[in-house]
Amino acid sequence: MIVVMNVNVEEPKVEAVKDKLHQMGYKTHLIYGTARLVIGAIGQESSVAPTGIETMPGVEKVMRVMAPYKLVSREVKSDDSIIDVGGVEIGGNEIVVMAGPCAVESYEQISEIARGVQESGAQIMRGGAFKPRSSPYSFQGLEEEGLQYLAKVRSEVNLKFVTEVITPTDVELVSSYADIIQVGARNMQNYTLLRELGRSEKPVLLKRGYASTIEEWLMAAEYIMNEGNYQIILCERGIRTFENYTRNTLDISAVPIVKQLSHLPVIVDPSHSAGNWRLVSALSNAAIAAGADGILVEVHNLPDEALCDGAQSLTIENYQQMMEELKKVAVAVNRYLPLFSTKLE
Repeated sequence: MIVVMNVNVEEPKVEAVKDKLHQMGYKTHLIYGTARLVIGAIGQESSVAPTGIETMPGVEKVMRVMAPYKLVSREVKSDDSIIDVGGVEIGGNEIVVMAGPCAVESYEQISEIARGVQESGAQIMRGGAFKPRSSPYSFQGLEEEGLQYLAKVRSEVNLKFVTEVITPTDVELVSSYADIIQVGARNMQNYTLLRELGRSEKPVLLKRGYASTIEEWLMAAEYIMNEGNYQIILCERGIRTFENYTRNTLDISAVPIVKQLSHLPVIVDPSHSAGNWRLVSALSNAAIAAGADGILVEVHNLPDEALCDGAQSLTIENYQQMMEELKKVAVAVNRYLPLFSTKLE
């Protein structure tokens, strides 16, 4: 249920409605739109029916939310949410590019890549310090040492960074370094981890599970938001199908569908979708044309020597060429990339 408050409603009236809902057994969330404040009221089936709320001072109307995901739904917030990451806005008219290696291997490696991707318009660097791998014998990441390298490079090149967390016990550690915390596909339904991230203050990049429906993906976001963290970025990274020419099948239709269902920003990971660097540029172009707010792409200075995912990683030179192509698509859909003179009024 949502309670739509009047324009310019006074804070005491908002607090009175919240108190009334709490007395009825509801948990409340304040959701700020461009014109109005909405109070999201979440309760169990046993909660008392919300009678008398609509007649309280400051209340415009009370509405039921039909979608199973309440707080992430367009029914609750009709305008797009924009996630501000240290001045980088995700979800607005600007296409945000997050680029870097699958895994941090050394300071020298991440430093060279960060400088290379920044020159061609990346606003955020990606790099894994904790790496959940299919094989226990594969490289598992440098852990805190990797986080320290990312933080050092951030201070040198002024690029925010996103990195993955695997377990709830590591959320505090990763939060102390990262600007955005990534939830990988394997952990999309790790509800203990999602709740812990919901209690953090860092933006969360939530990847879609490789065998998850769109509704399950949005319900995972609901777990985070229900704990009070509204800074969520959704990432489509391909789903598992019977096709074996690609690592996964990019569900490009998920971008406009989720944009209709939810107010949260959506980005696309073309690297994990393809599993082949030759396809990354085409999938990136398709993502922006479909309405994605950005891309999360893997770039490596020496892909043939990468400790993981080298086959799907662009070289710095290939990344720069892709960005030139992406610029043209951005213009065509009335969006723009930073560092390029393509912004439309």
